[in-house]
Amino acid sequence: MKDTNKERLARKRRRRREHARETFRLFRKNKAAMFGCAVLLIFILAAIFADVIVPYEEAISQNSSVRLSGPSAEHIFGTDKYGRDVFARIIHGSRRSLSLGVGTTLLSVCIGGLIGACCGFYGGKFDTVVMRICDIIMCIPALLFALAVVAALGASMLNLILAITIISVPSYIRIIRSVIISIVEQDYIYAARLCGSSNRSIIFHHVLPNAMGPIIVQASMNVASMMLTAAGLSFIGMGVQQPAPEWGAMLNEARDFMTNQPYLLLFPGAAISLSALCLNLVGDGLRDALDPRLKA
Repeated sequence: MKDTNKERLARKRRRRREHARETFRLFRKNKAAMFGCAVLLIFILAAIFADVIVPYEEAISQNSSVRLSGPSAEHIFGTDKYGRDVFARIIHGSRRSLSLGVGTTLLSVCIGGLIGACCGFYGGKFDTVVMRICDIIMCIPALLFALAVVAALGASMLNLILAITIISVPSYIRIIRSVIISIVEQDYIYAARLCGSSNRSIIFHHVLPNAMGPIIVQASMNVASMMLTAAGLSFIGMGVQQPAPEWGAMLNEARDFMTNQPYLLLFPGAAISLSALCLNLVGDGLRDALDPRLKA
């Protein structure tokens, strides 16, 4: 007796759950990845509950009577040249820094994934034209290209996200295209075509779901790169503008005081470095957990 659609879907969901459990088991065995995940969770919780931890007013309110005060019981990370609490600016700055990294990565994955899937699936002239456009964009240094986009559109968080997304999409198109090319030659793709499935259905129901492993790994490892790029643009004054707190902008403000008040440089620099390190550790752990050769 032939299986009903309901039974096939149930088996498919069961296989996905088993695959997820096996992936998590392998990820959990990686101590470095678990450490990165734990620290990253602290950053995420701090960004979510920033207003509960410390009021936003303390991050932007100026108080000249306590300017450039070192770490103390009242201001555990000290104050900056305007008397603003550095700890409050680090906590609230995590929202912008993390959202820039995650937001640009999600946009890049969505746009690059769709275009890369179409290139790998259809090929032909469309693939050739898109690849040549990607070659042109990737020939330009990423930071210089982003700087030109922000300079042309104006310095703002929205334009910063747009600039970083533009420089990130070509790399995702190339990576996802190469994965899709290997997938479209599989027997189940031919079977789906023989069953009369449309190209759109094959792409969204068969091709992209089976390419999610490499996409997730690449995205998790690129969040750190996106954060560093955003911090670099903010550092030179082309990103998030004052008085909004952002880690790269805080480093820019600390340049004049790095000798006498090194804590102004230390805390935002440590936040950027630690979050980037943890994201890379999580990305490495996901890569190892999703690698089929390690499950044998």
